[in-house]
Amino acid sequence: MAGHSHWANIAAKKGVVDKKRGKLFGKLSRAIIVAAQHGGGDPVMNLALRYAIDKARKASMPKENIDRAVKKGCGELSGENFEELVYEGYGSAGVAVLCDILTENRNRTAGEVRKIFEVHGGNLGSTGCVAWMFERKGLFLIPSDAIEEDELFEVALEVGADDVSANGDVFEVTCSIDAFQQVSEEFEKRNIPTNLAELSRIPDTTVDLGVEDGKKVLKLMEALEDHDDVQSVTANFNIPEDIMAEVLAD
Repeated sequence: MAGHSHWANIAAKKGVVDKKRGKLFGKLSRAIIVAAQHGGGDPVMNLALRYAIDKARKASMPKENIDRAVKKGCGELSGENFEELVYEGYGSAGVAVLCDILTENRNRTAGEVRKIFEVHGGNLGSTGCVAWMFERKGLFLIPSDAIEEDELFEVALEVGADDVSANGDVFEVTCSIDAFQQVSEEFEKRNIPTNLAELSRIPDTTVDLGVEDGKKVLKLMEALEDHDDVQSVTANFNIPEDIMAEVLAD
């Protein structure tokens, strides 16, 4: 297991999602605001908004918060103007790292993100330095005890997914951006649970890490995830299963 799906499973084990739950609604609101700014307030016509709202609902974000974010994006309520950015850099052992950013102050965010990279043994790079190593796709992580692999493979490919693979205690399903909504709706209709369902950046190749580099990279990922302006973090690392327990030990 590697790349974003690798980090997603590690984050769950370390409780990263629970730690940042207090910030989660703020990040989800930003995504809804920006989607509404770009494509209008109708989720039927605006797929980016529909995706952002679906993600917020799955996180149990209150309806009034969602409605307020849509109105801010449409200009019906006052609010900040967020800018969409992608910051690229390197972690320990040359691991490529991508951060999707929504910020109202790019200079402040750049300085803070640069500092996070430096503190954890990495460095913020220039635009385009690592983005070429990743492909934008839909990603689903499904508990392996929830469905048989053959059945999942049949359902996924039937609705337009590209690939299904077994990775530890989850199945990883990938699809094109265009097929994401269709695949997501089919899984929901069939009551197939997902640990993760999002548009992600999948690395073409991965870097195997040892114990020390593994610990440094995970601390970098966790610190970036904790930043208010960071929507998501992706990296091309892999930690072999035989040293995973040692890497996760604090």
